[in-house]
Amino acid sequence: MMRIALFLATNLAVIFVASITLRLLGVDSYFQQNGDLNLQSLLIFCLIFGMVGSIISLFLSKFMAKRGMRVQLIEQPSNASEQWLQSTVKELADKAGIGMPEVGIFHSDAPNAFATGWNRNNALVAVSTGLLQRMNKEEVKAVLGHEIGHVANGDMITLALIQGVVNAFVMFFARIIGNFVDKAIFKNENGPGIGFFVATIVSEIILGILASTIVAWFSRRREFRADQAGAELVSPAAMASALARLQESYDQPSELQGELVAFGIRGEGKFAALFSTHPPLNVRIEALKQRYGAK
Repeated sequence: MMRIALFLATNLAVIFVASITLRLLGVDSYFQQNGDLNLQSLLIFCLIFGMVGSIISLFLSKFMAKRGMRVQLIEQPSNASEQWLQSTVKELADKAGIGMPEVGIFHSDAPNAFATGWNRNNALVAVSTGLLQRMNKEEVKAVLGHEIGHVANGDMITLALIQGVVNAFVMFFARIIGNFVDKAIFKNENGPGIGFFVATIVSEIILGILASTIVAWFSRRREFRADQAGAELVSPAAMASALARLQESYDQPSELQGELVAFGIRGEGKFAALFSTHPPLNVRIEALKQRYGAK
């Protein structure tokens, strides 16, 4: 119930802010007086609504990650492990030419790590307790290099922009389809009717699912770039070894069941692969071997 309430509240807030923005721009409606769509106004409407959600999500990404994953930030290291983790992130960040990210640990038995933040110099890098327990220091360092690579490459910003543009075009074409259905099937010539709203919602769901393959494709490409960053910041062998260690964990699926795994997500089958945000681990390992000859 709380999840649904938060979802609705967030969307209402986005609609409120976007509506004010549209009015300030003089775009009060994307329908003309004769009931036809004003495509220019519609495009502006969709771009603003589509981008607002992505931009808000980007700026809130660190806050939401900290709360959602219950990340414990390392501000003053309390033991040798935390001291090593913080100094290693500092070393890799300096090498990659980015600002020192916040460093944190979250509890999870699964080997996991993620990086997020709205710019290269204001990021968060966090690792799970399972990662620290299951991997040796060189492998953990390679994983950290992978996540630092995401930050240095600006992947979070680019992904948010792509998602925003995709959202906008989904909304745009869904309303064109809705308008066509309303007029051609329901014979409504007096502005938007029930046919428009129903057809628009259904079209947004279908187009949104199809469009998510574009975002997933970009996400898969960024994983290869991040693996390359991990290999170059640490070593190809350490990066390949970390991926192999993660692959071993996937051979014991019960340990990962119900976990959100940011560092490696496995999809089964060709159809599932279209929506997977991460390439198969064996493909990533093979890519490293071909590029660096890593063992």
